[in-house]
Amino acid sequence: MNRILIAEDEPRIASFIEKGLRSHGYTTSVASDAASTTDMVFSANFDLLILDLGLPGKDGLYILEELRGQGEQLPVIILTARDDIQDKVAGFEAGADDYLTKPFRFEELLMRVKARLRNHSANQPKVEMVLQVGNATLDLRSRKVKVAGETIELPAREFTLAETFFSHPGQVLSREQLLDRVWGYDYDPGSNIVDVYVGYLRKKLGNNLIETVRGMGYRLRI
Repeated sequence: MNRILIAEDEPRIASFIEKGLRSHGYTTSVASDAASTTDMVFSANFDLLILDLGLPGKDGLYILEELRGQGEQLPVIILTARDDIQDKVAGFEAGADDYLTKPFRFEELLMRVKARLRNHSANQPKVEMVLQVGNATLDLRSRKVKVAGETIELPAREFTLAETFFSHPGQVLSREQLLDRVWGYDYDPGSNIVDVYVGYLRKKLGNNLIETVRGMGYRLRI
């Protein structure tokens, strides 16, 4: 499932895009200013960014240049009211993959989203289908986990959580990052759902595989 970040400070437009994309099977998150946009790009694994140029904090072109300057190759579609040819040229020179002006039809945005995701996927290196950490392996094809040779089948949500840990071995993942990656939408910040599902995984994979980092989150031991 592709994950799309919508950087848009107008709630009505952000909600319109988000509902449309979710109805077509995409997972979405929304950033309403420049700071949260860059933070979310670098802290989560998005497949595409829809970027408004008039975000509070910094101009969208500056954000794009900053992302490209740090090596971020995430496909970016600029969605803006700026329709001068000079603005379009500046957008592509800053590193945009596509440029769409407001007002817009959702059908056209969806077509461009599909095209950019398809092109980006075609240019990506082949993904390793079996992830291994210590004596545990996770097979993305069969969607099964093996620990010390014992095969363990996981429900969909638990497998996605396990995949997130196996994709970032040794890295501390906050509860917020896990919520966004596994559940794909803004969950009640007071919920203990992450802790509950980590508990499920520990029972099935062994208590020593996932450790708690106090005050920070969880980490898969390496």
